[in-house]
Amino acid sequence: METSNQKINLENTNISLYIKREDLIHLYISGNKFRKLKYNLVQAKKENKEALLTFGGAFSNHILAVAAAGNEQGFKTIGIIRGEELHDKIADNPTLQKAQDFGMVFEFVNRKIYREKNNPKFIQQLTEKFGDFYLIPEGGTNDLAIKGCEEILTKTDENFDYICCAVGTGGTISGIINCSKNSQQVLGFPALKGDFLREDICKFANKLNWELITEYHFGGYAKVSEELIQFINEFYQEHKVLLDPIYTGKMMFGVMDLITKNYFPENSKILVIHTGGLQGIIGMNKVLKQKKQLEIKIYD
Repeated sequence: METSNQKINLENTNISLYIKREDLIHLYISGNKFRKLKYNLVQAKKENKEALLTFGGAFSNHILAVAAAGNEQGFKTIGIIRGEELHDKIADNPTLQKAQDFGMVFEFVNRKIYREKNNPKFIQQLTEKFGDFYLIPEGGTNDLAIKGCEEILTKTDENFDYICCAVGTGGTISGIINCSKNSQQVLGFPALKGDFLREDICKFANKLNWELITEYHFGGYAKVSEELIQFINEFYQEHKVLLDPIYTGKMMFGVMDLITKNYFPENSKILVIHTGGLQGIIGMNKVLKQKKQLEIKIYD
């Protein structure tokens, strides 16, 4: 599936900026989630699995995407959710409520148990409880996910000098690195604090033409500021492209800031990947409203 590139008009610069609208692929299985799940669902069917099991937090794009994909493709879905205190708060959480509407069954666990998500003994316990299932890791990143993400860039994207994307678990950027041209520079904008992602990316990426820009996390995962929310609202007003506050908003803020700081050489052509994740805005706005802070304007 090839998605369109939308030009972002910039003033007072000879930089060319385009955004690849991966967010328009599907309402709930959008952007990199569609790419990551594509071949995993094919494999699950090959193995004659009837259920998908995965992991995620309270407002996880991945959890909702798996629930929606399972509903469309005829799989039962099981979500192991971080935070046992959420078990009686599903109705207050738009992400979990929608995933439940799609038929997902939840298992809420405390954070200590959740950290065992890669432990074979814990997986065996889940098998004993739920029966046979196809396991999709947290965030969806595995070899088959990388294969799907390698289809994000197409031949029409070969003329760009820089490819920029937000980074969560490192799967999406790994696929983009693998399908990029050697002449292109891939820039990743982590949504999390810390430099640990380099090691994860190196497990999947087969080129060295990439770099992580680590100063635009706004305090860490799911942390936002009024400056970021204001930027997201203004970007939508000017370009009619909605960004999410966890990933794409931070990435685009970083790209625009680097342009003003002359990070990119003159006449550079930049392609930014919109990885979706817009469903999380409703949940974030509920949190911002409770704190009496500026909210993201979803509509004009």
